[in-house]
Amino acid sequence: MPVLSVQSLGKRYGAVEAVRAISFQVQANEIVGLLGPNGAGKTTTINMILGVLEPTSGSIHIEGIDLRAQRVRALERTNFAAVYAPLPGNLTVYHNLRIFGLIYGVKDLRHRIEELLVHFELEKFRRTKCGVLSSGEQTRVALAKAMLNRPKLLLLDEPTASLDPAMASDIRKHIRAFADGRAGGVLWTSHNMYEVEEVCDRVLFLSQGRILLEGDPKTLPAKHGQKSLEDLFIAVARDTHVDGGA
Repeated sequence: MPVLSVQSLGKRYGAVEAVRAISFQVQANEIVGLLGPNGAGKTTTINMILGVLEPTSGSIHIEGIDLRAQRVRALERTNFAAVYAPLPGNLTVYHNLRIFGLIYGVKDLRHRIEELLVHFELEKFRRTKCGVLSSGEQTRVALAKAMLNRPKLLLLDEPTASLDPAMASDIRKHIRAFADGRAGGVLWTSHNMYEVEEVCDRVLFLSQGRILLEGDPKTLPAKHGQKSLEDLFIAVARDTHVDGGA
């Protein structure tokens, strides 16, 4: 059973179709990159999977559970991190993790927080307010929060944006370890084609709200006459003719 199954998903704002009947899956132990230029529909898609936006059409199933019919059961298997959604800056690292752990109903919460503080090398920041942490430290806290409930589906929207190369590399290793070590899957948006090629097992290219291309990030560019994933991204972003056949 896929961790995530999206079927004919669409979102319309009046006459504007932000997402146009897209279908895809994320399997267990798989990291799928959701790529495309600004305005392609990536964040809208993520927000529909999170239950923040109501789809105009189509369906979303998380581990076979219909998000629309059983919202709580579906979302308790999910978590999320993004640089534009920082944790409350006036709360300490520990208090943020505790509050979100209570929201998610995490069992043996104190032990789980201690595990994550160690795993993400945050022990010395436990009493530090998140608002004074560096961007890299805040990203590590956000990922610790995203792992609290041991999600089956992890949604990441630009998780390494603004991080220095060393910190971004550490974050990628954490996320790859999550996918490899658990029966979970990851849906990841990024504009960094190097990290996408390094981390993702499969990519989906969105253009004007529809899936234009899909495949292995290491082999997909050559299939469409491009030298690199970045060249392919630029071709899609500039609306250069790209054959949609996989």
